[in-house]
Amino acid sequence: MSQPHSTLLRFEYPTATAARRVERSIVVEVGELDPERSAVTVDREEAVVTLAIEATDRVALRAAVNSWCRYVATAETVVDAVLAQS
Repeated sequence: MSQPHSTLLRFEYPTATAARRVERSIVVEVGELDPERSAVTVDREEAVVTLAIEATDRVALRAAVNSWCRYVATAETVVDAVLAQS
């Protein structure tokens, strides 16, 4: 059996409002990926969003990191568009 694997991703934003918008956009995805192979927790402190990812193996960890980075990138694009309209 493989050893569990984990990583911590940290995303810093110019404002707490931007971080909160990204956090709220991605937190709905928690539990949607294969829960048998990986899990994530999403936290925010002021302008920093942190994702703690745990996985059963390296392949699952890589897949989870790729998925969560895409979720964050998509949320950032939307937040940028909303802030540009403000």
